[in-house]
Amino acid sequence: MEAPKEESAAPVEPQQQPETPEDAKEEKTNNENQATTTTDNKPNENKSFADTLPLSAADGLIKTLFPRPLDDCRPSSPPELTAEEQTKYETVLKAVSEWTTIPTTSSKNAPTEPLTDDERMFLTRECLLRYLRATKWNVADAIQRLQATLTWRREYGVKEHTQEYISVENETGKQIILGFDNSGRPCLYLNPARQNTEHSDRQIQHLVFMLERVIDLMGPDQESLALLVNFKQTRSGQNATIGQGRQTLHILQNHYPERLGRALVINMPLVILGFMKLITPFIDPRTREKLKFNEDLRQHVPPAQLWKAVNGDVEFEYDHASYWPALNALAAQRREEYRERWNKGGKLVGEHENYLKGGPGKSRAETEVPNTARVEEKLEQLDVTDSPAAPAQPVAA
Repeated sequence: MEAPKEESAAPVEPQQQPETPEDAKEEKTNNENQATTTTDNKPNENKSFADTLPLSAADGLIKTLFPRPLDDCRPSSPPELTAEEQTKYETVLKAVSEWTTIPTTSSKNAPTEPLTDDERMFLTRECLLRYLRATKWNVADAIQRLQATLTWRREYGVKEHTQEYISVENETGKQIILGFDNSGRPCLYLNPARQNTEHSDRQIQHLVFMLERVIDLMGPDQESLALLVNFKQTRSGQNATIGQGRQTLHILQNHYPERLGRALVINMPLVILGFMKLITPFIDPRTREKLKFNEDLRQHVPPAQLWKAVNGDVEFEYDHASYWPALNALAAQRREEYRERWNKGGKLVGEHENYLKGGPGKSRAETEVPNTARVEEKLEQLDVTDSPAAPAQPVAA
C-alpha cells in the first residue's frame, strides 16, 4: 500500500476539543490498556509490548512505530569527565540532593511544596551534566536552572497533559515519532501541512508531550533526538506564529537543554526562510550548528527506518486509532521499567541513566561502594591466613 500522499494533508476543520486536561481525564478510555497485555501498562512477563512492534521497512506497511534503532545505529560513548568537571558535578549533586521543597510557580515569593519522587528521579547524573554543559560549567547557573525547570514542570503541568487531552492535536499525524537516526537518536517528525487545529496553548503543549515521549524512547547512553521537519505543501496559516516560535525556543533551550542532537529541515519555502531569519537571533549558537537544511535525509537516517514521504523505504500510513495507543503504551512501558530500576537502585538523586534505561551500566549505589567496604574487600583478597608469617624484626637497643 502506498504511503499517504501529501495532497491529502490539507487543513482539517477544527473539531470540538476538551477545554482542559481535567475535562480530558473524564473522557479517558482503555485504549492504552488494550494495546498492552496488562491493565496497568506494566510489561508482560512473557513478552513485552515492544516485541510486538515492527522493526524496519522489511515489515511491510507500518501503522505504529519502531521500538528501537537498528543494531548498527548506536550512540557514541559519553566522554570521561575531567577532574575539574567531576568536582563541579559533585558540587551540583550535593546541592540538589539537599533540596526538600521547591516553588510551585515562578512567581516571586511563590509557596513551596515537597519534592516528589518523580522530581527526584528527574535529577539523574546525566540530567545534571546536561545543565552544566548548557551553562558552560557554571555551577551556580546550573543549580538555578535545574530548580527553575522543576518549577516550570509543575507550573506548566507537564504531567497533567494526558494522552486523551493531547489526542485531538495529533489526529492527522502532524507529529510522529518514527525510527532512529544513524546515532540511535529517536526521530520526531513535524509535518506542518497536516495542521488540524487553530493556534492555541495546546499546540505548544502537544510539542512538549511529544518531546516527553521521545525521551521515554531513548535507549541507553542516548540523550538527544533527531528533529525532522518537512514543510512540503505547507500553506499560509499552518505554521507557528512568531510568538509560538519564541515560546517554543524558550522551552527547548531552558528546560530541555542538550536534547536536540540534530535538526533536519526539508522543503523549506521562502516564507519559512523569512520566519527562520526572524527567530534565529533567539537560537543558541550551539543549537544553530545542529540545523541542516534541504539535505538528503538518507545520509542521516537509515533508509530502513526512514519514512518514504521523505525519501526513505518505510511504507508508513498514519492511522490515529493504531498509532496513538501504540506510542503511549510503549512509552508507558518504558517509564514503568525506568521507575522499577530507580526504586531498586535506592531512589537516589544522581542515578545513572544507562542503568535506568536497562543498559549494562551499574546503579549509583553499586558504583559508589563505601570506603569501608572497599577496604574489607581488599583484605579478603589478601587472604592473610594463608600467607607465611613475616620474620620477627630485632628490637632496637
